[in-house]
Order: sequence, then structure tokens, then C-alpha cells
Amino acid sequence: MSGLDAIDRNIIRLLRLNARMSNAKLAEEVGLSPSACLRRIHILEQEGIIRGYTAIVASAAGGDGIAVMVHITLDRQTEEYLNRFESAVRKYPEIRECYLMTGDSDYFLRVEAESAQDFERIHKEILSSLPGVSRIHSSFSIRNVLSAKKPR
Repeated sequence: MSGLDAIDRNIIRLLRLNARMSNAKLAEEVGLSPSACLRRIHILEQEGIIRGYTAIVASAAGGDGIAVMVHITLDRQTEEYLNRFESAVRKYPEIRECYLMTGDSDYFLRVEAESAQDFERIHKEILSSLPGVSRIHSSFSIRNVLSAKKPR
């Protein structure tokens, strides 16, 4: 992303805040004509800088639930262990993100739970049963600063 100019960075910033913003409004915000803005968006998409758009969905209970950050350490770091773990993680929709890491833990997961009791279930039934896991360290989030509504 080092080759981006200020307008491209501004387009990306605004789309991160509201990916459903109309092209006309986006163009006005960044100081371009609608056609020039759309052309830049298409280039950003074609170059893989913008890889897609997503909907942030509320939990089944209607609230935001709890995001739990989980550090996983495996018994071994062989290719077989890593592949087995990664294959198993893909089966559970409660695990929203999974990153192979450097440092003290092998994987970093973001898990979504309805409540502390729901996370207890996820811990017992899913995380503890993942292949090759030797250590699980979990932290509950208080709030997501980037997606929270700004105070008035």
C-alpha cells in the first residue's frame, strides 16, 4: 500500500468506516468526480488492495456478544500438526479469525460467544478438543474501539 496517494488512502479510510457509502457521496468526500472515484475503486479492487466487502452481523441473541482473544500453543510445530489444527479450526463458525503467529503462542484466534457461559461451552467442546493443543490462554474484550459508535 506504499504506492497509494492521499486520495486512495482517504477512499480506503472512508470505505472502512462505511462500505455502503454511495459512490457520489464518497467522490464528494475525497474531492473527485463520481466517475474518477469509481475508476479508482475499481483499480484498488483489481490490484487486490480492496479484497471485498462484508456485513457485520449481530449475534443470534441480538446483542454484540463477547469477543474473546485466544492464544493457542500446540504440542509441536510440525507441518502435520499445523495442518491438522488449521483444518479443524475451519469447521467452527464461532472461531471468526485464526492467525499463525510468531512469539510465545502458535495461533491467535478471535472467538465470538453470546456470554461467558457460552464461551465456557466453546472452550470445553471446541477449543479443548482441537488437535495438538497443549495450552489455551483467553482474554475477554471490553469493547471494540474501531467499530463502537462514537460518544456524543
